[in-house]
Amino acid sequence: MSEQTNIDVVVAGGGIGGLATAAALRLHGCRVTVLEQAPRLGEIGAGLQIGPNASRILYRLGMGEGLDAAALVVEESVRRRWSTGEILTKTTLGTQARHKFGAPYLHLHRADLHQILLEGATRADGPGEPVTVEIATRVVGVDDAGTARPTVRTEDGRVFPADVVIGADGINSAVRGAVDAPSAIVQSGDMAYRTLIPAEPVLQDPATRWIFDWPAANFWLGHQRHVVMYPVRDMSFVNVVAVVPVTEHVRAEDRALVPAEEMRRQYDGWDPRLTRLLACSEEQVMAWALNYQDPFSRWSSGHVALLGDACHSMLPYFSQGASQAIEDGAVVAEELAKAVRGEQFIDEALLHYSDRRAERAAVVQQGAVGNRQLFHLPDGPDQRDRDRRFRENHKESNVSFDWIYSGTPLEDDASLLTA
Repeated sequence: MSEQTNIDVVVAGGGIGGLATAAALRLHGCRVTVLEQAPRLGEIGAGLQIGPNASRILYRLGMGEGLDAAALVVEESVRRRWSTGEILTKTTLGTQARHKFGAPYLHLHRADLHQILLEGATRADGPGEPVTVEIATRVVGVDDAGTARPTVRTEDGRVFPADVVIGADGINSAVRGAVDAPSAIVQSGDMAYRTLIPAEPVLQDPATRWIFDWPAANFWLGHQRHVVMYPVRDMSFVNVVAVVPVTEHVRAEDRALVPAEEMRRQYDGWDPRLTRLLACSEEQVMAWALNYQDPFSRWSSGHVALLGDACHSMLPYFSQGASQAIEDGAVVAEELAKAVRGEQFIDEALLHYSDRRAERAAVVQQGAVGNRQLFHLPDGPDQRDRDRRFRENHKESNVSFDWIYSGTPLEDDASLLTA
């Protein structure tokens, strides 16, 4: 193989992973169509943490201007005792993360990142052919998955043939069946309340204004629950993720809008500064059931591959879901670039992609499950021992943050740079 060839790629799913992948593929000469089931483009939810393993890719994709305008560079991650707010341990980020990993740790709103990725994928003046995005297009399956020209079927009866199909369509992926990958979903037993608290009432209260002193992620850890808070959108909001045992209502609905008082009651008796922060929230918050899949390594079959939550959905206890999907996008684009250049066949490229990514993602998945237990220890000797180890700066998990934040080794980082 030596001739350069054009490759048509259909990406099922226009979320963060799908658009990051589309933007990376565009740079390598692929023609990309993204199929998104939502009637309009945009991400729901609130804040998002992006580790250096992913931000380095976004900057190399030419998205630095947008990130610098929308994101806060995180200075530290702080673990606190649930009842008093006592600091148990800190992870220093900021300038140190830039020096160590070549990129910052970022906090930003999901919708802001989604818009940055969409512009990078579709802008007319970028390198390569702009990505086509089809909204209100729900993928229901893939035909001829074992051939060189699979076809994506949508709910409205349309078909989209392509040289490559990438399923970036989430934990309930419709593409996963074409790869013959496991479909079982594991219920963690937890759910997360998510909301944004506006800055004004927080700044007016001397007991809470400290949360805006500088960009940091604060974790309160307690029995069967924890809370993460950090500023976003130029310090105009506090993002809240409050994890508790799942209710039957949310388990049945998967996600639901619930009274904020339900969330607040879950933290009665916790650090008064935390409870006062929660008291500033809107009167309704979203609750998501936290589900995941056990790791598996079969991410591709023929010319079809999976990406992001479609192949490694994970619990949020490492804050790595979006970052791992962005890493997937960089690696699959790098491998398909070799097919564009005629250096390998498409099915080989997709196998090499999963070889490079599946084991790493599995380690992060399993580490996140382990952190759930560590964060939620009951009051007693195990929790006191954990707190002692934190104070002595023992590592939090068997998975090294340095290893995670260094990211998947890329064969040709320079190829991700824009002109």
